[in-house]
Amino acid sequence: MAASAHVSSVRSLYKRILVLHRFLPIDLRALGDQYVKDEFRRHKGASAEEAKGFMSEWKNYKDTLQTQVLESAGGQKRSVKFGANLSDGTLGSFQEDQIGQLYELMLESTKSSRQFDIQEDGGK
Repeated sequence: MAASAHVSSVRSLYKRILVLHRFLPIDLRALGDQYVKDEFRRHKGASAEEAKGFMSEWKNYKDTLQTQVLESAGGQKRSVKFGANLSDGTLGSFQEDQIGQLYELMLESTKSSRQFDIQEDGGK
């Protein structure tokens, strides 16, 4: 029973994140969707301890993104910056490959000419 509750919780979080990504600029949405799918797939067989940390961090991401999406929908005059800075303590707890992955993600998300050249249908 506990296993099915965990699976349900993971699926719910995964789906909620993908729904929130619909509110991102289209190029960031494509990048974010692919990253989330890869990460959730990669951690499918994680130990209970790893799963606990994984879920905690993705819940924090969901909460931060949800707040930012609501701010952007509120029509505030300033533009909303999506994302958040990581503390030195958080960065210090990452493994070397995670730092590399985070760096690649940062580079891709801050490019002026992103890999994804996606345009929304203007209804023409």
